[in-house]
Amino acid sequence: MAKQTKKQKSQADSIDRNRFYGVDEAIGIVKANATAKFDETVEIALNLGVDPRHADQMVRGVVSLPKGTGKDVRVAVFAKGDKADEARAAGADIVGAEDLMEEIQSGKTDFDRVIATPDMMGVVGRLGKVLGPKGLMPNPKLGTVTPNVGEAVKAAKGGQVEFRTEKAGIIHAGIGKASFPQADLKANFDAFVDAIVKAKPSGAKGKFVQKVAISSSMGRGVKLDLEEIAGA
Repeated sequence: MAKQTKKQKSQADSIDRNRFYGVDEAIGIVKANATAKFDETVEIALNLGVDPRHADQMVRGVVSLPKGTGKDVRVAVFAKGDKADEARAAGADIVGAEDLMEEIQSGKTDFDRVIATPDMMGVVGRLGKVLGPKGLMPNPKLGTVTPNVGEAVKAAKGGQVEFRTEKAGIIHAGIGKASFPQADLKANFDAFVDAIVKAKPSGAKGKFVQKVAISSSMGRGVKLDLEEIAGA
């Protein structure tokens, strides 16, 4: 077994692995343990009582974090004419049509979100094998296929986070940076969990939210007391 570093030892000593923490205390521990040379992301992981292999148990959606993500989100937009101008004015990083499709087919995917106007989905549809596995395919349910591209770009840039269940019914997401004030991380945490609870699918049976933990990019996970979490 590899020897623990001083940092790992100090983190292990500060976290009782058999204890479930209140949200505020857990956020404080995660912030204190985020001692890397970069501003670590504070991440949440939820174990849900669903089997995402069944369509009626898939949990997917978007949530706007009230305090933002602290991350510079690069947005690509498929649009033409006035809609392309609208996307650029709203701050889109890359705007195009067939030319953008060709760039992506050649392997250029240096963006975090893809938005498209409805009339461009014939072009975007050809990129399913590239964008689909990366979770980047525009989707009307997520607001990323829309005529209102300006609003969608601003939302993506301003703290909107997509979520979807992975195998075993787990959802991971970043809810801010370790440098954020405690109150801002708590506000983002509450908004994210509330969105998950509201997205409970019709096929979910039994207890929906089974486990919740938070950590920083390089830190250990801190398990949360579900009784403190509204709706869990």
